Amino acid sequence: MIESLRASHYADAAVQQLATVIENVALARDTFRVRLHCPEIARRIVPGQFVMLRLAGLNDPLLGRPLALYDTVLGENNEPIGIDVVYLVIGKMTGKLASFREGMKLDVWGPLGNGFEPRETPHLIMVAGGIGQTPFVALGAEALGHKSFGSPSRRGGYASRVTLCYGARQADYLAGVDDFRAAGIEVRVSTDDGSAGHCGLVTDLLRETLDSAAGNARVVCCGPEPMMEAVAELTRQRRIECEVSLESPMACGIGICFSCVARVRQPDGGWDYKRTCVEGPVFKADSIVW
Repeated sequence: MIESLRASHYADAAVQQLATVIENVALARDTFRVRLHCPEIARRIVPGQFVMLRLAGLNDPLLGRPLALYDTVLGENNEPIGIDVVYLVIGKMTGKLASFREGMKLDVWGPLGNGFEPRETPHLIMVAGGIGQTPFVALGAEALGHKSFGSPSRRGGYASRVTLCYGARQADYLAGVDDFRAAGIEVRVSTDDGSAGHCGLVTDLLRETLDSAAGNARVVCCGPEPMMEAVAELTRQRRIECEVSLESPMACGIGICFSCVARVRQPDGGWDYKRTCVEGPVFKADSIVW
């Protein structure tokens, strides 16, 4: 058997089921959080992984959409019973999803992807642009030791400090800021128009945060590709460890269709296409050919 096919996060280990909507609430402008009852997926999923969602019983749109884990939902016995995912209404699928109410069904399969590894670091800096903040509530909570994920449960408490640098077009697009702060995460925001926080680029905030970290940091990033490329270059210059979670469009989510490939550098100096849904979505920033 090819060694790569043994990865525990590959799609042959995923669960597919009809999940019941517990709630579907607005977080910000055109941004919603849907809560799904799916205990088996909730027990197994870890920060940085994603699920594929499809509108059950509908053929238009036909294909599912990848949505990152935002957080898990705990039941009365403190065991995971569901997951939260956050989405921006930008097309037909998410437009219809915004109308879903409690008790309705969604076809969901996951956990998918490799997720972020739990590694010791004095300061975990999470950089998000647009809707790219969605993988980071769970990661920050785990890093600070406030919550555990996976089965068997992963070790948490591997960062002394966690900071989110979060950029958006304007203040009303900032989603979930209170959730980050409730998890003990320091939040720094920037907006293009200056309506909240720093007026300018989120990389300005990252540069300032790295200055205060004095090199003892790990950076993770998710958002628009030009922003991630800029973060990758900034961390490369400073020789700071950086990982990116790619937001490549996906059709299947399980590695069959090859629609989500990214160019990834190889040990021999060349590059090859890698499937974001299977080999990713998390890659070392310096491995991506932007």
